[in-house]
Amino acid sequence: MRWSTALIPALVGRALATTPGVSPASVSQSQNPGTTFNIQKTVDTPEIPPTPDIVLLVDNTGSMFGAISDIRTNLKTVISSVTSSQPTAEFAVVEFGDAQGGSTVPFRVDQGLASDVTVLQNAVNGLTASGGGDLPEDWINALYQIATGAISFRSGSSRVVVLVSDAPSHNPSGGHTLDDAITALETANIRVIAVNVGGIDTNGQATSVTSATGGSLIPAGNGASGVTDAITSGLHDLPVDITTSISCGAGLSVSFSPADSKVQSGTAATFTETVNVASTAAQGTTIDCSVSFLLNGAPGGDAFIQQVAVSVNDITPPTLSCQHGVNPDGSPNPNTNANFWTLGATDNVSKNLKIYVVDTVSGVKFGPYPSGTNIKLVQAPGATPKAVPGQGAVNWQITVKGCAQLIVSDDAGNNATPVNCCARP
Repeated sequence: MRWSTALIPALVGRALATTPGVSPASVSQSQNPGTTFNIQKTVDTPEIPPTPDIVLLVDNTGSMFGAISDIRTNLKTVISSVTSSQPTAEFAVVEFGDAQGGSTVPFRVDQGLASDVTVLQNAVNGLTASGGGDLPEDWINALYQIATGAISFRSGSSRVVVLVSDAPSHNPSGGHTLDDAITALETANIRVIAVNVGGIDTNGQATSVTSATGGSLIPAGNGASGVTDAITSGLHDLPVDITTSISCGAGLSVSFSPADSKVQSGTAATFTETVNVASTAAQGTTIDCSVSFLLNGAPGGDAFIQQVAVSVNDITPPTLSCQHGVNPDGSPNPNTNANFWTLGATDNVSKNLKIYVVDTVSGVKFGPYPSGTNIKLVQAPGATPKAVPGQGAVNWQITVKGCAQLIVSDDAGNNATPVNCCARP
């Protein structure tokens, strides 16, 4: 097994540094309508992006014998390094040669995406190195074919092609130019890791492809024997684009600064999240937002979903009324001088309001009474304030020295503007 001693601690240290996901994962606050507040967010990315579909694209020309041997020997280690953090990973094996240099296999999918290690190992074991008379090969065509249907990628997967070669490509290649391949790769959302076994970037083609697709160009540090080290390093050090998908209830909105971020896989991105509670948000309710952080456009899983719950404070006071009441027999009594009154209170949130009656002279308080209570009001400056049961539809007879002042508070503690009911002579 050909692992560089410097690489292993680096990978292990990064894997143990953090648990991938968003922090804090949930936020609950109480806020008034028309307010905003900020939350500092950290998104720790995984070593390898989620649901990876990885295509091993291997040069099969004669000079690649040593590199193919290294891949054959260490394939299981490469697969294990990926599945240890992303168990749903799948791999494919594709080979390419040199159509203009006598290659027997210019392009072939040896194994489509699969997770069975034995099946994948058998595909790699079948690779042979031969042909390729001139320097350039035909990996531009191979990339184009992969991006346009030769591989059936899973929906929502993180798509990566690991290109292993020691030479640049013909351009055009198989009738497709470098620009054609790059456009197809970008359209299919495929990133390319180019493993340079020798001269793959002689004319800058590999740099163009990896830069355009958000991949990387990795040197095989020990030549052919370092190919799998380079593959593993490249898979653990991909750029990750972090974006958001936001769903909020009416009256709540969320924005992020920055709106998106790009970091290396296995590192963290920080955001300032601004939560806005609309002035029209329904008071006395809880409004939820769900924010899914996407990694390279794909859902990161439950660990990358944040929940925000805002309890909107009730800041609106109740409204009081003192309307003409009813006679004891229940018939309407529009005669103000009869001093029959109905106590009323309404609120935007609270339903069971409790009305109190305060004598404006003595300060004696009666109640509580529900909204809709019918009273007979007696105003007698020399009398003792009291409340006694009424008759028929009249619930109470209340005697006061001054006026009967109505007061009420809702469940949130908002006080209504007092209303006076005064007996008429």
